[in-house]
Amino acid sequence: MKVRRRDLPRVRGRRSARAKYPCDVANSDVTNTQDPSAASGGTKSAPGSSPLQGITIGLDIGGTKTHGVRFEDGLPVADESAGSSNVQNVTREEAARNLADLFARIGAGPVARVYAGSGGIDTDEDAAALAALIQPLVPGARVTVVHDSRLLLAAGRADTGVAVIAGTGSAAWGRNAGGAEARAGGWGYLLGDEGSGYWLGREAVRHSLRRMNQGLPIDQLTAALLEACGLDHPNKLIALFHSPETGRRFWAQQARHVVEAAAAGHQDSTALLEQAGKDLAALAEQVLGQLGLDGPVILGGGLGMNVAPLQESFRRNLAAAGITEVRVLDQEPVFGVLELVAEAA
Repeated sequence: MKVRRRDLPRVRGRRSARAKYPCDVANSDVTNTQDPSAASGGTKSAPGSSPLQGITIGLDIGGTKTHGVRFEDGLPVADESAGSSNVQNVTREEAARNLADLFARIGAGPVARVYAGSGGIDTDEDAAALAALIQPLVPGARVTVVHDSRLLLAAGRADTGVAVIAGTGSAAWGRNAGGAEARAGGWGYLLGDEGSGYWLGREAVRHSLRRMNQGLPIDQLTAALLEACGLDHPNKLIALFHSPETGRRFWAQQARHVVEAAAAGHQDSTALLEQAGKDLAALAEQVLGQLGLDGPVILGGGLGMNVAPLQESFRRNLAAAGITEVRVLDQEPVFGVLELVAEAA
């Protein structure tokens, strides 16, 4: 879906397939200290010059896609997407191919710096591993890797507060004025990801199987799910769900059937979106409490930015806890790179 990017020129480019998690260890900016340019200080701005001078490549790496923007002296000039390069979702070989594809389109010339936000950056080692995939594509550039929720907060034009991602996965991360940071969720689909696309897709399967066990007829949500999966009976969802041919990204994509059914008045789908918003609000509350903040809370990710009933539930549940400074991200997270580069200078 197209998302309005306020305050920045719009650059059109090809789009492709997107989200995930932060961590306490990797909460500081992690620069690839294993590459020669970083070891020697990398490419830095001359005294008195803008920290955004030269070519900056911003990356937002989610569970479904890698979104890259090329900035020249702080202005976006190319905007492209490729498949995911999150190694928790694809192999290192596939991640490397997708990055190479993306950089072939946006990485020409003397790149000064690459700033990447990615799901699955839970340790400094995770950050260094991703930086090692990027560095060969931009020799001499300074490569910095952080978790993707940091991009979201910056893109929301907030120095402090809490960012909540609701995409393929879910997580919340925040920072207060004293520099303290905290997170909630971001454990991956086997341990959490409540309120995410994967969670909604899985719950649609569970809904369909419960109705089958209860002897109830196929309803609107189940019918849409079966058609999308190419199946003729709910019982076949069990094998498909556990099949190696499907995975986290596939089931996250099935969340659209919940959204569409809810829009058509399907009560159980509406209840699922309500629960998703409630669970995401709980993540935000936890981080706010840890940091002693009352806002702002910024909601992003594919679901968070585009599904109105989920947004309404999120706002309503936070309001019930006395949290009213809540907003939905109005530009894609990769544009937060400019703020982060300037902040680090």
